[in-house]
Amino acid sequence: MVEFKFDCIFYYVSDLDKAIGFYQGKLGFKLTSRDVVARFDVDGVLFELVPTKEHAGTRNDGNGRLCLTVKSVAAALAEFKQLGVSIREAQKKPGGVLGTFRDPDGNEICLWEYATGS
Repeated sequence: MVEFKFDCIFYYVSDLDKAIGFYQGKLGFKLTSRDVVARFDVDGVLFELVPTKEHAGTRNDGNGRLCLTVKSVAAALAEFKQLGVSIREAQKKPGGVLGTFRDPDGNEICLWEYATGS
């Protein structure tokens, strides 16, 4: 059987500089390297931005998403809204709260707040 090791998660972007500005400037991701692609460390996970003209201006509504946990979805969305990020209203779901927004290329980013026992 083939042995797999995790490599990365990536999104296609139409403008690498603009995307780096969004992920680094607005989300606070740590840029670890940049050559043909931009690489970020997100809590020990390699997240890459891959430039491509082929996908420019298209939205990918497939099942791939970047999902990040936060202590408070409401507080995180309020902070992103102040930074000029277009957000969607948080939704209560079984097990927690979900918040979503999109990067400049339309890639969806999910914020998840786990429900705490009462």
